[in-house]
Amino acid sequence: MKRTLIWIGALLAGALLGLLGIGWLDEVMNFVATVYTRLFQLLAVPTIVLAVITTFAIFGSKGSGKIFGRTLTYTLLTTIAAATVGALLYVLIAPGNLPAELIGQGGEAAVQGPAVSYSDHLLSLVPNNIVKPFLEGNVLSLLLLAFAIGIGLSKLPDSENKSVIVKGLLGLQELLFLLIRWLIWTLPLGIVAFSAQLSAQVSAGIVADSIGKYVLVVLGGNVIQFFVVLPLFLLARGLNPIHVLGSMMPAVLMALFTKSSAATLPVTMETAEDRLGIKKNITRFVLPICTTINMNGCAAFILVTSLFVMQNGGTPLTWTTIVLWIFISVISAVGNAGVPMGCYFLTFSLMSGVGAPVAILGVILPIYTIIDMVETAENVWSDSCVTTMVNHDL
Repeated sequence: MKRTLIWIGALLAGALLGLLGIGWLDEVMNFVATVYTRLFQLLAVPTIVLAVITTFAIFGSKGSGKIFGRTLTYTLLTTIAAATVGALLYVLIAPGNLPAELIGQGGEAAVQGPAVSYSDHLLSLVPNNIVKPFLEGNVLSLLLLAFAIGIGLSKLPDSENKSVIVKGLLGLQELLFLLIRWLIWTLPLGIVAFSAQLSAQVSAGIVADSIGKYVLVVLGGNVIQFFVVLPLFLLARGLNPIHVLGSMMPAVLMALFTKSSAATLPVTMETAEDRLGIKKNITRFVLPICTTINMNGCAAFILVTSLFVMQNGGTPLTWTTIVLWIFISVISAVGNAGVPMGCYFLTFSLMSGVGAPVAILGVILPIYTIIDMVETAENVWSDSCVTTMVNHDL
């Protein structure tokens, strides 16, 4: 709660500074915003790659058995549903484009390359050099590599060599988490800069219309997933969604205010066992996995935000493109292994990889704290639903 108030204060302070119209101050704010954009890009790619590898390496090795199979099935089904709801709402509400002068500020502009066919684009995602995707920042190729390495590690027989590799990767991941925590600690300064940049250079009416519709799509998708889609999953298994939600409400509310499904995990487990009566061997296996890979809200955020950013960069949003990005958002969300502000970092890295105007994410950042609260509550509710369904099936 304290951090949320600080971020809101930073947002208001930045807006006031931008309205002053002081030239040198605007230049300083633009410089700070660009610094934060570059720092996000620096940390995002290695963090996401390590998250995907370690997720599949650790949980894939435990994946023999009905419990994991059911958990993974329900996770994928609910996550695909969340992304699909987001896509349909995006098409229906159709957020407009931001002003061109805003897109050009706060980060690198979109790289306009020669026109290529979609098959050529898909072929370019298959790496022929393990170093090249890192040098080029091709995140989609890196996700393919991470997926292959993670599954490969899970299939290796247990040995000292495997243990050393996994521990080394986990150590690097902890180091990156520490750097991200430092960056988030200083983030109010970045929010001031982004907010000042926005209020100084853009007509508020145009931005409010475009960003307002974008926020409506994101939050609307979360609400539909929370109150309609997930209850339908429970009803399909013969479970009472009102009873389940009422029992899990302490965990859902804690997730809303902490914005961390990992921090909420002890409460989620205790609530599921004591109030819902789910077996301990189910909760203590399924819930930690769900906390790591079951990211309904994250998948919807990645999809909607990616479509919004690409649209502003001039990418035509055909149904083929939307379906492809539903798949990408689901896979990316599954690989989001508890990274702080993970959905934001995932989307940032994906948009960097396709040359989209990532500066738009600087505009979204000040309101991300509200989106993050709702997403986290939805994620914990989805975790509860998956655990309840697995317990019911087995």
